[in-house]
Amino acid sequence: MKDSQDLLNLMRAIKNKPKLSQREMAKDLGFSLGKLNYCLKALKEKGLVKIDNFKKNPNKINYFYVLTPKGISKKTQMTINFMKRKMKEYDELKQEVDN
Repeated sequence: MKDSQDLLNLMRAIKNKPKLSQREMAKDLGFSLGKLNYCLKALKEKGLVKIDNFKKNPNKINYFYVLTPKGISKKTQMTINFMKRKMKEYDELKQEVDN
């Protein structure tokens, strides 16, 4: 479940800040750079994220990350599932407190 939450957080970050560097994105999410690369590769292989160059110079290549239509749909589905889990947890805790 933690992995799906990490992927959801990454997809949210990509949607909100597509031009962040991997280093900045990893820092914002609390991921190691290796973990971020692993997650980005998984999202790309599933067709959920497209990775494009937006600037080339001799010293550095910058990328931007875009959720594909499939990625947007998956993010929405994951967000709904997350909210359902949280609502269920809330209802269970409320029931414990009321008893």
